[in-house]
Amino acid sequence: MSRLLSRRGITSIAPRFAGNWLSSSLFLASRRIHSSSPPFATVAAVEISGSHPAEVQNLVQGKWTGSNSWNWIIDPLNGERFIKVAEVHEADIEPFVESLSKCPKYGLHNPLRSPERYVMYGDISAKAANMLAQPEVSDFFTRLIQRVSPKSYNQALAEVTVSQKFLENFSGDQVRFLARSFAVPGNHLGQQSHGYRWPYGPVAIVTPFNFPLEIPLLQLMGALYMGNKPILKVDSKVSIVMEQMLRLLHECGLPKEDTDFINADGITMNRFLLKANLQMTLFTGSSRVAEKLAADLKGRVKLEDAGFDWKILGPDVQEVDYVAWVCDQDAYACSGQKCSAQSILFMHENWASSGLIPKMKNLAGRRKLEDLTIGPVLTVTTETMREHIEKLLEIPGAKLLFGGEPLENHSIPKVYGALQPTAVFIPIREILKDYNFELVTREIFGPFQIITDYKQDELQMVLDACERMHAHLTAALVSNDPLFLQDVLGRSVNGTTYAGIRARTTGAPQNHWFGPAGDPRGAGIGTPEAIKLVWSCHREIIFDIGPLPTHWELPPPT
Repeated sequence: MSRLLSRRGITSIAPRFAGNWLSSSLFLASRRIHSSSPPFATVAAVEISGSHPAEVQNLVQGKWTGSNSWNWIIDPLNGERFIKVAEVHEADIEPFVESLSKCPKYGLHNPLRSPERYVMYGDISAKAANMLAQPEVSDFFTRLIQRVSPKSYNQALAEVTVSQKFLENFSGDQVRFLARSFAVPGNHLGQQSHGYRWPYGPVAIVTPFNFPLEIPLLQLMGALYMGNKPILKVDSKVSIVMEQMLRLLHECGLPKEDTDFINADGITMNRFLLKANLQMTLFTGSSRVAEKLAADLKGRVKLEDAGFDWKILGPDVQEVDYVAWVCDQDAYACSGQKCSAQSILFMHENWASSGLIPKMKNLAGRRKLEDLTIGPVLTVTTETMREHIEKLLEIPGAKLLFGGEPLENHSIPKVYGALQPTAVFIPIREILKDYNFELVTREIFGPFQIITDYKQDELQMVLDACERMHAHLTAALVSNDPLFLQDVLGRSVNGTTYAGIRARTTGAPQNHWFGPAGDPRGAGIGTPEAIKLVWSCHREIIFDIGPLPTHWELPPPT
């Protein structure tokens, strides 16, 4: 998921990381200013380091627990071991299996059982929203996010802001409104059918590293609102953020037994899911893992997998500076590590003389490691990204527009990536060739994009390329030409599509659906429709209480 900018005009002295994280005088000053932590917290976000390592526990059957085996997480900025995670191995999963097995298929609550819990969760959300709105709590989570998934202060703050607004949205009676039912009159007196939103019961949530708070929190609360008992697994590199958020939620009244929290590697988690035989699993992450889970769990999944997201610039050239800035944000904010990041840009020929590409190059050049507007890539190495660029440049007509070189003067460990914001041009006709298409549309989860152009009579080629892409998450159609918009929107499918001169691929707030389309397994996030789709199913109860017709007689057999 992705966020463009903070919705608030907040500025802050963000810690700088020009060389070694710990040697930065500005960071040390930040530690003095922000050294206090909220009462619920068990860590001080700005003090986590190799000399002051943090600890992440598991939550099972209402108790925080350690582990016989600790997994050390290395600092993405200097390679030091700075967080130890209580990792659960296959031999230790039985308490988690037992905990989930205690939850019946009809859930912890539903419209006909324990309805007071809907009210309870409205109250929890109100308290949590209020707490997350407090500057010291917001700053704590912003800096904790920065510490484990390095991004600029405003990008991290935007994630906290969206989470706070989401909780605010589902305060009071809004949780019970999610379970609104309907009734239809029957065929005779005493008969009436009722449609209910029913929980699944025991469920799992598996989320990635790039949005350590927003994605897991919104999906966790959606699951709880609808009456499920979830077990939450967040990428261990960033799981400290949700561990601290769970402690905040407990302070706000969340019963500790209502959700479990597990730290485990992918193999162990896969075996747990198979053994626990849960009713549904929500997975956000790579398409490869998503397809494996779908097969292993026999389709009992909802998926928000990766996407090769496109942007099309229409024939009407206007607001070039603004469009260039949005392209830079979409492609390179959070170092391109967003499932909604702009992966390919299709430019109408009219933009060729607009100066768009030079403007994008200049904007990309402003990004620097010191303020984390560019930073470590946590799932792709520098070598892998450069090898991909070299293969692309072998395509006839391909050229490097800007970037392509490793970042300099840093201590980012080699297991992570460190690349300048990069763009490669490839002709549209070459992209469509079968032996090029898979290579060109390979998603690189880092600061990288493909750029191409098309002539007025080549729009069908662009649409053919979009049709052949296998994932359809976000898209942007940058034009105010209503007929052009109508044509392209009517012949495309991406689940979250922005249209108009201000269109973007990233920056989804909490007030509209975010999720893919074109896949019956697709999961959404953030809205009432998304919560009901992902975390509940339809149940129909037909009441037929009589009375029988006067003088009823036994009919003949049929």
